[in-house]
Amino acid sequence: MHRIVLALALHNHQPVGNFDHVMAEATDRAYAPMVAALERHPRIRLALHYSGPLLDWLRVHRADLLRRVRALVARGQVEILTGGYYEPILSIIPDADKRGQIEKLTRAVADDFGCTAEGLWLAERVWEPHLARPLGQAGVRYTIVDDTHFHGVGLDEAELLGYYITEEEGVPLAIFPSLRSLRYLIPWATVADVLAYLRTLADTEVRVEGREAPLDLALMGDDGEKFGMWPTTYAHCWERGWVEQFFEALEATPWVEVMPPGDYRRSREPAGRIYLPTGTYEEMAAWALAPDRAGRLARIRHDLEVGGRREVLPFVRGGFWRHFLVRYPEVNVLHHLALRAGRKVHALPPGPERERALDELWAGECNCPYWHGVFGGVYLPHIRGAAFSHLIAAEAIADRERHRGPYAGGEAADLDGDGRTEVLLSSDLAVCTVDPARGGSLLEWDDRPSRRHLGNVLTRRPEAYHADLQRAAEQAAARGADGSPESIHTAVRIKEPGLERLLVYDRARRTTLRVHLLPEGTTREQLWRDEQEDLGRFATGAYAWRIERAGGAASVELKREAAVGGGRAAIERRLEVRAGRRGLDHTTRLAWAGEEPLRALVAEEWNLGVFGAPGTVWMQAGTERRALHDPGELGESARVAVAETVSGLVLAFSPSIPARAWGLPLFTISNSEGGYEKNYQGAMVTLRWPVVLAPGETWEQTTSIELDGAVRAG
Repeated sequence: MHRIVLALALHNHQPVGNFDHVMAEATDRAYAPMVAALERHPRIRLALHYSGPLLDWLRVHRADLLRRVRALVARGQVEILTGGYYEPILSIIPDADKRGQIEKLTRAVADDFGCTAEGLWLAERVWEPHLARPLGQAGVRYTIVDDTHFHGVGLDEAELLGYYITEEEGVPLAIFPSLRSLRYLIPWATVADVLAYLRTLADTEVRVEGREAPLDLALMGDDGEKFGMWPTTYAHCWERGWVEQFFEALEATPWVEVMPPGDYRRSREPAGRIYLPTGTYEEMAAWALAPDRAGRLARIRHDLEVGGRREVLPFVRGGFWRHFLVRYPEVNVLHHLALRAGRKVHALPPGPERERALDELWAGECNCPYWHGVFGGVYLPHIRGAAFSHLIAAEAIADRERHRGPYAGGEAADLDGDGRTEVLLSSDLAVCTVDPARGGSLLEWDDRPSRRHLGNVLTRRPEAYHADLQRAAEQAAARGADGSPESIHTAVRIKEPGLERLLVYDRARRTTLRVHLLPEGTTREQLWRDEQEDLGRFATGAYAWRIERAGGAASVELKREAAVGGGRAAIERRLEVRAGRRGLDHTTRLAWAGEEPLRALVAEEWNLGVFGAPGTVWMQAGTERRALHDPGELGESARVAVAETVSGLVLAFSPSIPARAWGLPLFTISNSEGGYEKNYQGAMVTLRWPVVLAPGETWEQTTSIELDGAVRAG
């Protein structure tokens, strides 16, 4: 048996745009109690990481906590890690942003804590081999990834009791493995069980060439929120004293030395060289898979484990983090907006506006809305909306510096990396990305004065965990039938009953401004469930297109012709933005060629990212008002207003032919650390007109949209 070194690295982070009360709760229940415990136990030395958004909040609301951490740093008890300031997934942002974000947080660490950070917290432990070079060039000497990465190249757990050196183009970087076993033991197991596991590591004897002593490091890097913020953990860690007992036990155990990873690196030789594959932690890799594949992976792992073949498990891997950009096209819109805005921002000349635009850009790169797993991620509208807001602001600053006044323009390019051409219409006040291949719909509709992506809704799609919710509901129904008092909450934590009834899935990506040609009698329920019959696939099919620019306006003209019944229908559309105007004009012209009259409904579907508590988001025609958290209908009107009470945002739709309107809420069901919950994802507002066209006749109408309110400074 030899001594074992225990290195703990706690990652404290809150997303850009998170609510103040969540920040306060995390501080009071997790961050501050941990600092107090460290103050009581000076022999417990570890690493802490505070992300930029959390630091920004703490400086204003809990400056005393930062002063206490600074004192722990001064006495050599705490090492502070750097990272990307706004906690981006470093592998998917340009190298200039990698370096800029790391250097920004490194400067903040020096200012707030009086030390130089050498280690880096890698957001979501998403590793790609090319990262060694930009990290090393930004002054980083080491980072932490999960042991999954090391198992992927064939290393056993006993070989992970140290750190390794990798490089890219000759730039070196030390990499520490974080042990999954410790992540699962701390703080869930008893203190005795944690020490027993450490004892098994101390009993191993792995020696490597070039190193005198055996490998002796056990490292755990994990979220600080698990010590008080996650469900049941405050009572477990602090009221029942698990952390206090753990620290006391470590101090009383002579064969365990507790030190930060940076101190270990400076005092011990590496275990050797290594080149790791792309990867993240095991759970994240499973979440990146499509639901059926994730379920299949879980079954394979289970069968291997119960079948006595655990030695195979390290080679059974999940998906690739970047596939979240495919699984959730809404994430891809964010990503490509960041790339587009970034190219413009980095082209600005040095000066205050460039610095301001860079900070907006980097804030919009915060990783939290770019994926989904047991945390809400992309399913949380306020987190998604905050990222869009910062990116819209960054691009607006760059365009304002470039154009110096009202303008309107249009361009065609592959704007989202799918190999197809999209059309970008932009002005000083609005940006629209039109996808001719997908129904001529809007992938992006940015209102610059409010810094809002007005089409910020989420497609309702299946998730692997939905099957558990369905099973729980079926079991509850069966128990109700036999009189058993057992609740489904014993199997699945559910925040409110009946959530399974909202498991409605969209057949196609839910973009905004889709034009439907529907059979007479199509119901509101059919549209909400996406079970309507779309005649001619005008809502989702491909359109021919061309851009026009004239007189301070830019527009795209779209055309599609398709067989409908015994004839052919053609729809021509025109979407226009104007210099100095927040709103849009959208014209639809329907032509019919057939032996019999066409009887149908024309419907404009506007999926709108309008948010607020029930009763604070609504649509109105005249004096008739309907809340958008519930299905509703408005009578025929030449003006339909959609509004948010809290922000003051108003979208006024004025059709040239009076229309009836349906308002339908868009709900998703997601799983989080707190359980299954309903997420309001905005609303589908559909303007509709009955049409009867004789052979050779046409029908035409224009909807003008004006925006008001919710203007943000800058």
